Amino acid sequence: MANKIRVATTSLAGCFGCHMSFLDIDERMLQLVEVVEFDRSPLTDIEHCTHCDIGLIEGGVCNSENVHVLREFRNNCKILVAVGACAINGGLPAMRNHIPLEECLNEAYLDGIGVENPQIPSDIELPLLLNQVYPIHEVVKIDYFLPGCPPSADVFWKFLTDLIEGREPSLPYELVHYD
Repeated sequence: MANKIRVATTSLAGCFGCHMSFLDIDERMLQLVEVVEFDRSPLTDIEHCTHCDIGLIEGGVCNSENVHVLREFRNNCKILVAVGACAINGGLPAMRNHIPLEECLNEAYLDGIGVENPQIPSDIELPLLLNQVYPIHEVVKIDYFLPGCPPSADVFWKFLTDLIEGREPSLPYELVHYD
């Protein structure tokens, strides 16, 4: 186990589609686990990221918990990767950036169609919302960016195998074109 590369993943403000695409590497996952040990990820029950070689982050930053998790990953990962449109530019969650937060909350919890017992949640257990959704590179230094919504399984595979084999990751046009 000591010679394996440690990888951690997390999802912030996103849809979890990037993780689903990562899992779409299918049987190649068996090859991957021969050389990789997963730290915090949906495949483990590890709550906090510890020292890792590679951290994969999907989703933008929309609340105080996202900021905390992102900083924990940056502090513990040698290489930090922004995965997918939400992590890279805020993606769909950032569509709320053009509307004041108070208006968003009012529409969702007070004035929306079908709202019963209208009240804006204020439980101390809920993380505080930020005024907008940020791409992760605006909060911490990011080493690599994997484009896509979501990046394909082949993009994940090519990127990770390049890193694992000590090569600078290079994604050929065929893997990242969207026309």
